[in-house]
Amino acid sequence: MEERFKGFLRTYLSLEMGYDTTGYLRPTLMAFSNSYVESVREGFEQLIADDSFGPDDYEQLTDIEFPDRGALHAYLRDMYDYLFNDAPQQPMPPA
Repeated sequence: MEERFKGFLRTYLSLEMGYDTTGYLRPTLMAFSNSYVESVREGFEQLIADDSFGPDDYEQLTDIEFPDRGALHAYLRDMYDYLFNDAPQQPMPPA
């Protein structure tokens, strides 16, 4: 996993900030350089395609627990759609 993408996860999707779904995340990401945005896009695409990446891996990066791999990957797909496909609302991690 690329370091800039790890940094994005740790900074913006961590326990402290991951539950803030007020709509700031997409405009914040898009304010960065194109290369950074592409790094984040590619990072999400790789995680979504990686069947070996699971809840424990995600929790190590963000301190957010997911009940299973399916829930995590659904969240990652929804986050990708929010950030890059104009989905109307940022997804909420599990309570």
